[in-house]
Amino acid sequence: MPYASNGGVRIHYRVEGEGPPLVLHHGFGGFLETWYDLGYVEGLKDDYQLILMDARGCGESDKPHDRESYRLALRVADVVAVLDDLGIRLAHFHGYSMGGYIGWGIAKYAPERFLSLIIGGAGASEETWDETESGPGPLQELVRQGSEAWAAALEGMFGRWWQPQWKARYLATDLEAVDVMSSRWEGISHAEVLSKLTLPCLIFVGENDGAYPGAQKTSDAVPNATFVSFPGLDHVDASCRTDLVLPLMRNFLAEVCEG
Repeated sequence: MPYASNGGVRIHYRVEGEGPPLVLHHGFGGFLETWYDLGYVEGLKDDYQLILMDARGCGESDKPHDRESYRLALRVADVVAVLDDLGIRLAHFHGYSMGGYIGWGIAKYAPERFLSLIIGGAGASEETWDETESGPGPLQELVRQGSEAWAAALEGMFGRWWQPQWKARYLATDLEAVDVMSSRWEGISHAEVLSKLTLPCLIFVGENDGAYPGAQKTSDAVPNATFVSFPGLDHVDASCRTDLVLPLMRNFLAEVCEG
């Protein structure tokens, strides 16, 4: 089982396929196996070297319990550490939800290591959200109810997309790590960071997703952004509808690679 190390924190990853390297980064509390379950690996591995990784605090990666370990710069450095471990200098990046948040962190902390960004279901907020100043939010309150409540809430959120094998993964989640990682999200300046970003960017989001306004606003700030919205889809749908997302990704990446 391969691991990269970032300051002593081990980051679990897996590689599938051949071609230009493409990092796939899951959302909050997720697992790299979800990329298999939803068909992303099967749909992309013939043309890309897919680099799947468990975020710190998730899956088989290490799970620090101090909130400073979840600073955005460190999360971005985890992605770079995986590339370094594989000897890859430049890669494409796709992140959904929390993975998209980390993708916007790449724009700030490591744009020189990437060829393009594909961001799903996430805009780049300019405000830092700190739960330690305002008390626990709904997500933290849910996590503190225990594993059964956490797994049940995720099953309800995914609805028809839920797969039976996911329950055991969520029941095994280190909820203390999830609690800590949810406590602080850092803002990224549109004027100072995103307006100067030269990487080609694809931003996609469901029009029924609460992230839609932020994603649209972010796309306006990024010079090389392509913005695609999916009518009638919510946050979960826009990740699980691979019949829509995979062609979009493939077309975008083909244009970037040809350019």
